Amino acid sequence: MRSAQDLLDELNASDESPRIEAKRTRELGKSVLETLIAFANEPGLGGGCLLLGVEWSNNAKGDTVYRPEGVPDPDKLQQDLATQCVSMLSFPLRPEIAVERIDGKTLVVVQVAEIDHGHKPVYLKATGLPRGAFRRIGSTDQRCTDEDLWVLRGDTRPRTGPDQGILTDARRDDFDPAALAEYRRARARLNPSAEELSYSDDDLLEALGAVRRVAGQPQPTLAGILLFGKSMALRRLLPMVKIDYIRVAGVEWMEDPHQRFQSIEIRKPLLLALPLAEASIIDELPKGFHLPEGELHSIQEPIVPRQVIREALANAVMHRSYSLHSPIQIIRYSNRIEVRNVGHSLKPVAELGIPGSRLRNPTLAAVLHDLNLAEAKGTGIRTMRRLAAEAGLTLPEFHSSRDSDEFRVTLFLHNLLTEDDHAWLRTLTTEALDADEVKVLIYVRATGAVDNTACRDFSGLDTLTASRVLRRLRDRGLLEKHGAGNRTYYTLRAPAPMPPPLAKPALGPGQGAGKASMPAIEACNPDMEGLGAGIEGFSANLPLTRLLQRLPPQLATQITAQRGKRQSKDKLRALLLQLCTQGFMTLHELEVLLDKHRNYLMIDYIRPLVRAGQLKLRYPESAKHPHQAYITAGAEDRSND
Repeated sequence: MRSAQDLLDELNASDESPRIEAKRTRELGKSVLETLIAFANEPGLGGGCLLLGVEWSNNAKGDTVYRPEGVPDPDKLQQDLATQCVSMLSFPLRPEIAVERIDGKTLVVVQVAEIDHGHKPVYLKATGLPRGAFRRIGSTDQRCTDEDLWVLRGDTRPRTGPDQGILTDARRDDFDPAALAEYRRARARLNPSAEELSYSDDDLLEALGAVRRVAGQPQPTLAGILLFGKSMALRRLLPMVKIDYIRVAGVEWMEDPHQRFQSIEIRKPLLLALPLAEASIIDELPKGFHLPEGELHSIQEPIVPRQVIREALANAVMHRSYSLHSPIQIIRYSNRIEVRNVGHSLKPVAELGIPGSRLRNPTLAAVLHDLNLAEAKGTGIRTMRRLAAEAGLTLPEFHSSRDSDEFRVTLFLHNLLTEDDHAWLRTLTTEALDADEVKVLIYVRATGAVDNTACRDFSGLDTLTASRVLRRLRDRGLLEKHGAGNRTYYTLRAPAPMPPPLAKPALGPGQGAGKASMPAIEACNPDMEGLGAGIEGFSANLPLTRLLQRLPPQLATQITAQRGKRQSKDKLRALLLQLCTQGFMTLHELEVLLDKHRNYLMIDYIRPLVRAGQLKLRYPESAKHPHQAYITAGAEDRSND
């Protein structure tokens, strides 16, 4: 069992700690049980430690500092905790509990092990399932959804997934013969003796899970229409199930559709859509020349390996949520490709690449695996990382947001360290940099910002070591820290050549209000009525100074003066409305300018203001629009001048 001092040391050395939670607790409340439930439930975490009797505050550097506060009656706390872990939970937890003294303060350490699959999920009996169960996602405790329960049950879960649901309005003639022929062709190429190749089309569809028998009659499933459905059937039954390939000039999202263009919209069955999407990406990638040994003619290969692209696309269609109506987006920037899909990862981001898959749509996955359109179960992300490393590229970045229910894969198009990078680094510092520090700085240069998760993705470091590298660069004046705890991220502090803005800045009063050029790609949270709880994406972060430059001087001064200070709700509401008078503002822009967490702004201000008619949405017709932004009522007319 870990000591209280050991736990404190790790908390103070890291931006986030998935296996440690500190609480001020003087008496037990639901939050303590929720954390213990999350530690016990989370697959692969191995349990966790709860440290009670701790206070925290932010120091001058912005780091969270944890200090002993003390527990007034540790004996009673231990007794109450042991009792509640048995009486209030669906399955009794028996944590190890220890009492220690640090600096004259009494602390209580509670360590709980992960329970086996047969007893998961453990939950609060009074609340029930799914809301009474919790998972440990990063350093937070998250209420379970129905999908989470499916994950937690592991080997005991049903073998069928949501993609086996019946589409009641679908018909047998909705299947595309060309898609069925493509399956037979691709399957025969990989395994000419595969038994299902001898089946009739009807038997083949049933064998693959494309149809299910209901009252003795075959009925098309969601997986069947997705894999083999005609374009007309997809439009009729699943109007937003498509793939949008969008090209953007430069490295930032452009709000003005006249300055970017959508190259292609793919609305076909997946067996035809995926090869088309892959070819569309590869056709526009820089090519390298390769001369195989013993051959006379060179081969042109894309800078990003084909298998990496294939896996990114397969991941998007296999793991997306088809209950949410939004297209898969492929966004091609000059320095990267982003593949976005609705539906957060059922595995914590830190566990991506660890063997073992948690599939949202197992029927789709099985067919794609059979056709070699996706790696074997649970190995796709490891393959992507390995192939990117072999190609000398920055490793892919994976971002999952439960808040916005979205997943993003970023594929970088540049080598990790070029001559241009060396020259750029020399403009930052004359001090020696180690390999991990160099990787971080080059990554921030390419994407705009970095957090602990991204750092682990491309460097292979653990959570604690990644925090130390990021803080070290912060302390040397090379990075600037934003946020706190698990919301911490870093941007470049030192002056550095950056790409020019790709959209016109908002203009001040008397100049005509313009649309903000913030490129953040926000995704709405369906649980917040489509009002725009954006993902915590880091590729689109802009430094505060660049946002302030777009504001009238008087307003910029006002914003600067209020940062870090407590404000009344009325004053903050007025300031938010004033900002949105300048033009459309994304949730991320407001979060940075007002120095408030996005969830707080959304729940306490934006949602009520939209309901009251004081704020208008840029895309009122689309609750799930990925680029939602807000403007003060009446100002939208000026923004279109």
